[in-house]
Amino acid sequence: MAVPKRKTSTSKRNMRRAHDSITVSSMSSCTECGETVRPHYACPHCGYYKGREVVAKDEA
Repeated sequence: MAVPKRKTSTSKRNMRRAHDSITVSSMSSCTECGETVRPHYACPHCGYYKGREVVAKDEA
């Protein structure tokens, strides 16, 4: 079984983990109501996706 000959230094370990951080997902604006929504998702506020209503919302 392969075993490391020397302890990995904290600098080397942190350089390896440099790209493991969580990135912020991109957001776009809804064409109907202008709210910020995730791309390729129906708007949770008005129910529209690509200019047409896909989720019926109550106007109460």
